[in-house]
Amino acid sequence: MTVSDGGRERRGGQRRSPFFATCPAGLGRVLRAQLAGITGVEITDRGTDGESDYALFEADAGGRAQALRSRLADGVFADAGRAERAGSTDPYVLAARCWRPEPVQRALSVWAEQVRPLTAAMTYQVQTRMQTGPRSLRSGLRGALADVIGSGRPRWRASAAGQLEIWLAEWRASQLVTGLRLAGNRAGPADGPDTLPPAVAAALVYLAGDRRGVLLDPCCGRGEILGQAVAAGWTAEGTDPDPEQLAAAHRAAPAAVARQGDADEILAADASVDSCVTRLPADRAPGWLDAALAEMSRVTRSGGAVVVLAADIPRASIPPALRLRRQVPVQLAAGRAYVWVFHRA
Repeated sequence: MTVSDGGRERRGGQRRSPFFATCPAGLGRVLRAQLAGITGVEITDRGTDGESDYALFEADAGGRAQALRSRLADGVFADAGRAERAGSTDPYVLAARCWRPEPVQRALSVWAEQVRPLTAAMTYQVQTRMQTGPRSLRSGLRGALADVIGSGRPRWRASAAGQLEIWLAEWRASQLVTGLRLAGNRAGPADGPDTLPPAVAAALVYLAGDRRGVLLDPCCGRGEILGQAVAAGWTAEGTDPDPEQLAAAHRAAPAAVARQGDADEILAADASVDSCVTRLPADRAPGWLDAALAEMSRVTRSGGAVVVLAADIPRASIPPALRLRRQVPVQLAAGRAYVWVFHRA
């Protein structure tokens, strides 16, 4: 069995601490590319638990500050220690391996710097993700970790809404990591299963590229993409045929302009927007997809991007001016879909 203590290292005169970030399964490569572009961040490993992809990285103070602002990550965690399962099926043995004083204290120091000062009496919640081992291990690990934490800190109290969110995840088969949540672009408690996860919406905007200007979502729905576009610095506009959805979009992205309309007949001039980014509705009338893609191609300037989230796009529906550059799988609550990234010739 090998164990990493999650300690700090010096590289190039800068102290770096270990972290990991999660995103919806399929988007790990996109998240890693974003993090790798941050000065002071070094990607050290990657993995998945089937539900989330993991990017393990080290960062100095400046890199950490930027990484915590990533909207592509639905969770960013201070690494509190790593261990191998090494065939063990005892949840208490694994909990003890993963919650060791030195790396935990280092992670707590980062949490206190970033989130709020620690107090003697804290509340904490535990989340576990196991992909191997018997059901008894997967079901018992959460309680075991809560007990191990409480035994070492008797004034701490486990709570469903604890101040500290502590993860223990099997980010790769038999490889475990423990972390304290610092940040993350995750769905709120009121969001339903049909709501586009914020990290997915942010990834769609990110894949539109660095060319800032007008971003149009012609199927804006509740405004998830519009909100992420505004946060990324775009001038965001949207259309949707449903007045109730538009009202929700206005609440979600008040800085965006959302009007009634449909993607198969966009009321905008030729080459008038810099990018079209949207999630296509599942229920579409015959011929609607061809018309909508043709309209998105028409209104997007040459050199711009058309980014579409959909389960499938038949080749015959793609207009000649749209060149497919990338296809990224993503796992949603409703099933697997793809992000189709087109370049407008």
